[in-house]
Amino acid sequence: MLFPHRYVHDIDPIIGSVLGLHLWWYGLAYVLGFLCVFWVVRARQGELGLSGRAAWDLSLLVTVGVLIGGRFVQVAFYEWPFYAEYSRLIPAYWLGGMATHGLLLGAIAGILLFCGIYRQRVLVVTDALAVPAAFILGIGRIGNFIDGQIVGGATDVWWAVKFPDAEGFRHPVVLYDGIKNLLLIPLLLYIGKQRPAPGTVTGMFLFLYAFLRIFIDLFREYPTTLLGLATGQSLNVLMSLLGLFLVGWGLRRRGDAVTTAKDDRSTAGESAGFAGLAWRRTAFGSLAIFALTIPSDWTQDIPARYEKRHPGLEYSAMYPRINALREQQQLESTRQDAKARRNQK
Repeated sequence: MLFPHRYVHDIDPIIGSVLGLHLWWYGLAYVLGFLCVFWVVRARQGELGLSGRAAWDLSLLVTVGVLIGGRFVQVAFYEWPFYAEYSRLIPAYWLGGMATHGLLLGAIAGILLFCGIYRQRVLVVTDALAVPAAFILGIGRIGNFIDGQIVGGATDVWWAVKFPDAEGFRHPVVLYDGIKNLLLIPLLLYIGKQRPAPGTVTGMFLFLYAFLRIFIDLFREYPTTLLGLATGQSLNVLMSLLGLFLVGWGLRRRGDAVTTAKDDRSTAGESAGFAGLAWRRTAFGSLAIFALTIPSDWTQDIPARYEKRHPGLEYSAMYPRINALREQQQLESTRQDAKARRNQK
C-alpha cells in the first residue's frame, strides 16, 4: 500500500456519562456554539441597540430555534419513515437526529420571533449573527468527525479515513465541510467591516455555505432523496438561491444607511418582553448543558453503532423493525436513483 499509515478513526465519541445519560463531543460543539452566539450578542449589544434583557432573549430564542429546527428537519426530511413508526422518540434528542440545514432554519425562526417582539430589523440581526452561525456549523462538523459520522465515498487518497462503521477508507467529507465553514468567518468579518446594506452579510453566508457545500457533498453518500436529488443537495440549492437573492437585494440598496445607534426599539421591546433575567439565564444554561447529550447520528442508527461500546442506549428490542425500515428506505432510494438514470438516458 502506498500510504500504509492512513488514519484509522478510533476516537471515543462519548466524554462521559451522568445519571445514565451520555455526554458527547458532538454535543459539546453545540455548547460552544451557543456560548459564541451569546458572546457576540453581548459584544454588539450597544451597536444593535439592545438592552441586557433583549440580549438574553435573542441568545435564548436562537438556541431554542437551533434545537427545534435541527430536530424538525431531521424528522420531516431524513427519518420520517422511522419516526412515523416510533413517534414517541421524536423528543429523544439524546438518541440522535439533528439536521444541519434545520439548525440554520431554526436559528432564523428564533431571530424572526425576537425581531417581532423587540421591533428590530431582521437583516441587521442576522448579519450580526452570521459569524456565530459559521462557527457553530464549523465546530459542529468537527464534532461529527469525532463521533465518526458523515462519511464520504470510498477513496485511496493519502488523507482518507477508515471510519468505525464504514467499509474501506473514505473521504473525510465532514472535515471538508467543517473547514469550509470556519474559513467563511474571516471573509464575513471583512464584508461586515465594509458596512454593506443590511442582508448582504447574511446573503453571502447563506450562499457560500450552501453553494460550496454542493461540491463537497458530491463526495458524500446520501441515503435519502428530495426533489430528485440527494436530500442535502436539494436543500443546498434552495439555500444558495436564497443567499444569492439577499446579496443581490443588498447590492441594489448599497447606499442605504445602517442604523447602529440606540433608539426606542429596545425600549419598546422591554415592555413587550418577559420579566426578570434569572429564568432566562437558567433556561439558557440548562439548554446548553442539555445539548451535551446530543449524539451525531440518525436516531435509528445510534443503538447499532454504539451500544456494544456503551451499554445503556435504549430500544435495542426494536432492532429488527429498525433494520427493516432502513432496508426499505435504502431500497426505495436505489430505485429512485435507477429511475433518474433511465430518465437521463
